[in-house]
Amino acid sequence: MAGSEGLVSVDYEVSGRVQGVFFRKYTQSEAKRLGLVGWVRNTSHGTVQGQAQGPAARVRELQEWLRKIGSPQSRISRAEFTNEKEIAALEHSDFQIRK
Repeated sequence: MAGSEGLVSVDYEVSGRVQGVFFRKYTQSEAKRLGLVGWVRNTSHGTVQGQAQGPAARVRELQEWLRKIGSPQSRISRAEFTNEKEIAALEHSDFQIRK
């Protein structure tokens, strides 16, 4: 049976050339493809940050994508993940781009 692992939530912040290269849109698409919920937004200091929630294995897949792939024109220098925790239920209904 798939999904014996529980749900997790993790916050992330990605640095590098990640603004103006459709990073948020690609992140949203990848998260939705993986069946995750959460959000992504640009920060005032040139990074992209957000939160992802879902089955632990799927969240790990998104973390790897944020670390190494990103949008086609992005150049990722660092991806940090914080506040990783198990959750009883999803706190978002979908994966949104926040302004």
